Amino acid sequence: MFLKKLMPSQFVDSIHHIDIDQLKRNKVRAIITDLDNTLVEWDRPLATPEVENWLKRLQEAEIQVTVVSNNNKERVDRFCSPLDIEFICSARKPTNRAFLQAVRQMNVTIAETVVIGDQLFTDVLGGNRLGFHTILVVPVAQTDGFWTRFNRQLERVALNWMERKGMVSWRRKA
Repeated sequence: MFLKKLMPSQFVDSIHHIDIDQLKRNKVRAIITDLDNTLVEWDRPLATPEVENWLKRLQEAEIQVTVVSNNNKERVDRFCSPLDIEFICSARKPTNRAFLQAVRQMNVTIAETVVIGDQLFTDVLGGNRLGFHTILVVPVAQTDGFWTRFNRQLERVALNWMERKGMVSWRRKA
């Protein structure tokens, strides 16, 4: 069923609520993460000190990170290069290509990798289609670009339906 492909494995308020020690216990060696409204606001060019600290903690835990973004090279490179983070831009999520490219580049398996993002129809759907553990985060910003606003309307419909059917074990903020 299509809606099951939209169901994240996990839901947290932000990347900072992801238990890094639990990831290690679960033998996670890599993270594929979205950029805009997952790590920082879509219009914030650089990482915040909190995001930099989170990335440092992942590095200390020996968990690799690759940013996979539908945004353009200029935007993603500007964010990732100062942090020395690998990235794939213009990813065309939810298609498989960028997700598979990321695991190949990190030399890990899908079972050793989690996908983190703020959108059901790009991050969660893309990750679930390939069998990744997916983590949905609350968007960092309340504003979005044009296409993301359209996706958010569809997400609300899907999430409301999932809640009514008892498919979600977490409660969304209004």
